[in-house]
Amino acid sequence: QVQLVESGGGLVQAGGSLRLSCAASVRMFSSYAMGWFRQAPGEEREFVAAISWSGGSTYYTDSVKGRFTISRDNAKNTVYLQMNILKPEDTAVYYCNRVLWGTRRADFGSWGQGTPVTVSS
Repeated sequence: QVQLVESGGGLVQAGGSLRLSCAASVRMFSSYAMGWFRQAPGEEREFVAAISWSGGSTYYTDSVKGRFTISRDNAKNTVYLQMNILKPEDTAVYYCNRVLWGTRRADFGSWGQGTPVTVSS
């Protein structure tokens, strides 16, 4: 059974930074591409960033390129999202999930509780 636990969200002023973490209780974590997604109030969940199983390759949605960095520590079964130069439009609940590599699709059927990020202007 997959368990994903996101943490690190909070309230931050525009221009600030946050680092999100996602601890995954799943076998063979180091074999999976992982990603971050977010859901703003009243909106559908959207893809944010993905990282290959080794951490050697990444890709991002255009709106966060140059500001967000995804990374992972396979020894800790954890994936991170460093978010810099935050904007009010980054306000959302952030989730992690396995990613079908090369796509924006989540691959685990279940989701964690997410971690909320609020960026004030």
